[in-house]
Amino acid sequence: MSDHHSRRDPASGRARKRAIREYATQAGVAYSVAARHLDSVGLRPGETLATYGRTIYPIGSDPHRQLLVERRERRSFEERVSDTRRAAALPHGRARHLAERFPPSRGRVGSGVGRLYHGYGREELLAMLYIVIGTGAPGLLPEVGDLAWIAEMGEDTALDTACADIDREARRLLDQEPLALWSSIQEALTIAERSVDGQVRQEAIRQAALLSTMMTPRLGHAGEPYVEGLPIVGARQILDALLIVADDGHAPGTRVRLRAQPNDARSATVIEARWGASGPPVGYLVWLDGATAPLSARPDDLIVLAGQETIPR
Repeated sequence: MSDHHSRRDPASGRARKRAIREYATQAGVAYSVAARHLDSVGLRPGETLATYGRTIYPIGSDPHRQLLVERRERRSFEERVSDTRRAAALPHGRARHLAERFPPSRGRVGSGVGRLYHGYGREELLAMLYIVIGTGAPGLLPEVGDLAWIAEMGEDTALDTACADIDREARRLLDQEPLALWSSIQEALTIAERSVDGQVRQEAIRQAALLSTMMTPRLGHAGEPYVEGLPIVGARQILDALLIVADDGHAPGTRVRLRAQPNDARSATVIEARWGASGPPVGYLVWLDGATAPLSARPDDLIVLAGQETIPR
């Protein structure tokens, strides 16, 4: 018995040290800090506390989305510049860029999570949000010339930095009640339709027509009336993933488990991030596998499961 333990314990010790080193590297903390975290929360190999690191493109059950993401990473320099030139054009160019950069996905089978980054009119809603910002807080808008110059670098993250204020404000607007958001958009479009800038005026007229279509009652297959409504959830998830690129955190679709339930074999899926005035998410909305409703959690309540990122960080 003692010989068995003498042969097994050194290997166990080496495995633990390896796990600590890996976690320290992933979380960007000292070895001693990583060791304390592993001991206190029972992290398994490859797992990290949600207070560390980032997950931008979680691996889900949608191989088509993963293919799109991986293909995007292989773009040539010319293709990247073409994309960033479009992304520098507010409002609609950036809106289209973001909708394509974070394509629709869906939760894993059995998780209870349906479609993610989804919804008819996501691109249009994002453009409307930028119009709201342009009419209500024009000082947040970056200079057109600066954006054009940055776009020639072909780097998404450089443009993200220039647009950080308006992107975070756009995400804040989506925390309004739907009727309040609708009212804000209508007011902004009415102002923009009177702009002396012909391009701004035409874009506002186009978006106003789209907004009217989204909010016009129609009949379903069974003859019941319904309103398509604004794709608020999908737009939130797109902006969540975007803000995480710069500020760290874990995008919708990331698989986690709760620290408070170490013996619960069920995992959960992040479906939304909660944001403060700056910095990474201050909380998450997660859907526990098999649950009937989401629950709120702080970052330090969650452990990110191993192997979450589709592409290298």
